[in-house]
Amino acid sequence: MHTNAVRRRTTIAAVIGLGLTALAGCSEPQEAATKATIAPAAGEAKAQVVSYDTSPAQSERITGVRDAALNAQLPEAIRKRGTIIVGSGSAAGGSPPLGFTATDNKTPVGVETDIAHLISDILGVKPQVSTTSFENLFVGIDSDRYDVALSNVGVSEQRKEKYDFATYRLGLHAFEVPKDSTLKVRGAADVSGKRVGVSSGTLQEDVLLRWNAENTKAGRAPAKVVYYQNQADYYLALASGRIDAFLGPNPTATYHVATDGKTKIVGTVSSSYPVQGKVGVLTKKGSGLAPLAQKALNKAIADGSYAKVLKRWGLTSESVPTSELNPPGLPKPAGS
Repeated sequence: MHTNAVRRRTTIAAVIGLGLTALAGCSEPQEAATKATIAPAAGEAKAQVVSYDTSPAQSERITGVRDAALNAQLPEAIRKRGTIIVGSGSAAGGSPPLGFTATDNKTPVGVETDIAHLISDILGVKPQVSTTSFENLFVGIDSDRYDVALSNVGVSEQRKEKYDFATYRLGLHAFEVPKDSTLKVRGAADVSGKRVGVSSGTLQEDVLLRWNAENTKAGRAPAKVVYYQNQADYYLALASGRIDAFLGPNPTATYHVATDGKTKIVGTVSSSYPVQGKVGVLTKKGSGLAPLAQKALNKAIADGSYAKVLKRWGLTSESVPTSELNPPGLPKPAGS
């Protein structure tokens, strides 16, 4: 039902420290947005205002311009049906602002969905976004259930053995602290002796353990690693002073800072430390879709539509100057 839809806007004032470090029955759907002031990253002259639109309508979504030459290069099956099937690991609500469900509890929205729409517009087809778990994205690509997947998938040397990537964002982790904290994180030395929360089995844990090894080698005290699996638990720990910082995905931290207003980001680090992590469109190896996605992304970068998408979701700090095809990624684990 789409009659008498209600528009609701909630304005929340919040300043987000985004300085990128050198490390780099039947109810009517509601349209909702959250406004947040984001402190400028290095080199930006003034703060930007981000409006998080969580409505199913997505009336402010950025569109791309169809490229007939790229459309002609699509696999015949995709071109004939006029749709490209996009896997999104945003089942069970997802993770804003990446991929999540709108206020109708069914429509996929977020920066990943917007990038999928932008690429599809340029390729001259409609995106058909299908949500699943992150793990099942790879099964879906393997079985041809999905043509492509966009779900914050990081490029890794191991994944490149089976898949092709066209990059569209930097992979960053963020250190989130209480708003009154004086902590600044630019490298391993800054977390020496600090209590830092992470979720176990994550890339964030891997980075923190690498930094602890660097601190120990340099004769500094390592950070005390405190493990949390539940988001509510680590934010409670931050608020109560049981931990000094939490290291998590930068997009999630950015969204939380904007909508909660009680924390701030004091540093970022590459998700693939010590190399720069990059997030890419995932495709089956040799399908030919990654090069087309790369070309579409570079057209969007050139005409400014790509930058508008990232700005819309508060992720300008993760923008890339060009889309790359299968760049160096997270190294393989030792012994593999």
